[in-house]
This record gives sequence, structure tokens and C-alpha cells, in this order.
Amino acid sequence: MPKKPPGPNSQLAGPAYLCRMQIAASEIAQLLGGKLEGDPAALVSRPGKIEEGGTDALTFLANPKYEQFAYEVPAAVLLAAEDFVPSKPIAAKALIRVPDVYEAVRFLLARFDRKQHHENGVDRSASVHPTAKLAAEVSLGAYAVVEAGASIGKGTVVYPQVYIGRNVRIGENCVLYPGVRIYHDCVIGNNCTLHANVVIGSDGFGFAPQPDGSYRKINQIGNVVIEDDVEIGANTTVDRATLGSTFIRRGVKLDNLVMVAHNVEIGANTVVAAQAGFAGSARIGKGCRIGGQSGFVGHIRVADGIQVQAQSGVAANIEKEGSAVYGSPALPYSQYLRAYAVFKRLPELLRKLTQLEKKLNADKGTK
Repeated sequence: MPKKPPGPNSQLAGPAYLCRMQIAASEIAQLLGGKLEGDPAALVSRPGKIEEGGTDALTFLANPKYEQFAYEVPAAVLLAAEDFVPSKPIAAKALIRVPDVYEAVRFLLARFDRKQHHENGVDRSASVHPTAKLAAEVSLGAYAVVEAGASIGKGTVVYPQVYIGRNVRIGENCVLYPGVRIYHDCVIGNNCTLHANVVIGSDGFGFAPQPDGSYRKINQIGNVVIEDDVEIGANTTVDRATLGSTFIRRGVKLDNLVMVAHNVEIGANTVVAAQAGFAGSARIGKGCRIGGQSGFVGHIRVADGIQVQAQSGVAANIEKEGSAVYGSPALPYSQYLRAYAVFKRLPELLRKLTQLEKKLNADKGTK
């Protein structure tokens, strides 16, 4: 595992360290606690894909399917696993072996990241109600709005044109990208990231049918509670509860274009891919992995550690922890694969059945 970043007195300290123009292979190896082979003076100025490389690029090999590029595509530095055995000379000037390639890459990319947040302070075009509370080191971009009674924690960055409604509470070290909308009374924890055009706390889809066939709105008077370390992708919506709260628990990661309805609860460290949807009052367990375009009916319970394949429709409770489901309506994963194997053969099976039926009828006719 990569070492923690050195202390503030070190030359390696600070998140901008790898954002400078060039860094030597020996320094990267030191930062990662990796074993260096090759030219310690090889200079890196950017990360790169192994199939594209570049003489100034740092690339990595984690999937054996890409090994050929390690021999064919030049690079300054190649990251690889400790047990990697090259079958021929590599094209990179230096090789750094690490225990966990993906963790090493994650660690380095966080430092190569050139996103520039705003300087601390409130832009003169922002609108902040006199009763709102901004902690130290808060950044508030142009035309952002903070309504009465709202509070924003230390180190949080609010990009331009963000709306923060009445009595909203936002924790420390959050990032709200342009166009985020947070309706009244919602709560955001610490270290959360909300990408562009996320909407938190819009009304749940609640309407009562009337005798004349029309619908009358049911007021949605609850809120949304988002716990610490949550990341929500662009254009995702989380509806406020009719009563009580819609909960996004600690460590949840929601992709772009996810829809979470009123009174849903998504358990800690569950990850949800794009275009998935959760109908009202669904309860999703901890540590689940949910594929893109999956759909969940309302009022169901999904156990911890469930894997839902892409485009599955979950229409009933899933009670066995750690199980996998697939299909619409979703079936146990292995059962779906067996059923699908038969489904693909239906035309052939029908042809054989028709032939057998004709033969049987012919045999009857000769008797």
C-alpha cells in the first residue's frame, strides 16, 4: 500500500506536489514506498493510459490484457505489481513495483488532479442571508445563494450558481459544483461531493387520486439527510421525504442521473451506477453494488452486500445477504443465466418440438 503523504516539513508535502511540471521516478517510488527498477532520473509530467503512453507519462499495468503495451509503448514510468515478470524488455524508462497497483494509481491521481477550487471567501455577486452562518475557509462562488438559517462548515467549496435553501446544514470540506440545488431543511455531512446540477430535497412524487380522475398533491414535508463521505454524480436527484427523512448513508457513491424517491434509504458504502432508480420507501442495504439502469419498486427491502446486474428490475424483497440478481423481474443470478441459456434456444427447441409433433401425428396415422 502507498505510504501516507509526508509531513508538512517535507519537500513532498502538499496536494499540489505532483502538479508541478516534472517529478523523477525515484521521488514517485519514495512517495509510494515502491521498488524502483531502471532509470531513477526518468521524469514524469503527467499520467497516461498504458496504450497511449508518452515519454513523459506515468502509466500502469493492472490488467494482464494490457501487458503487450508495456513492451510496445514508450513511457517514463510504468507502475506494476510486485509479482510482475516481464516476458521481454519493457518500453518504459523505469519500472516501479507496488503491492496494490490500483491503490497506488488512486493515490497518485489525487495529486495529479488539477481541479482548481475558488479561493476562500465570498464572491461579491453571491447572496448570503444575514442569518446564514459561514465557517472559516468557506469558498462561495459567483451568484451562489445561501438562504436564511443555512450553515456551511469549514473548508467547504461552493461553486457559482449553487442554491442553498432555508435552514440547510452543510458540513466541513464539502464540494458543491455549479448548479447544485439544495432545498430547505436538508442536511449534508462532512467530506461530501455533489457534482453539477444535483438536486437534493425536491418534492417526492406523491399524489392522491380523486373521484373525478384527477390527482391532488400530497405535501412533502420531510427532508433529505446525506451522511459523511458521500459522492453524488451530475444530474442526480434525491427527493425529500413525505414525512421523516430520505437517507443516503455514510460512504454511498451515486453515479450520474440516478433517481432516489421519497423516504428511500440507501445503506452505507453502497455504490449505484448511472440511470438507476429507486421508488418510494425502498430500503437498500449496506455495501450493495447496483448496476446501471436498474430499477427498484417501492417499499421493498434489499439485504446487505447484494449485487444487482445492469438493467435489472427488482420487484420483490431480497433477503439473502451477499447474493446476486439479474433480469427483469430480477432472478438469482445463476438461475437467470440458466434460464437465458434456454431462452436463446427457444426457436431451435420450437422447431424440434414441431418436428416431433409431426412425427407423432404421422405415426398415429399409420396405426
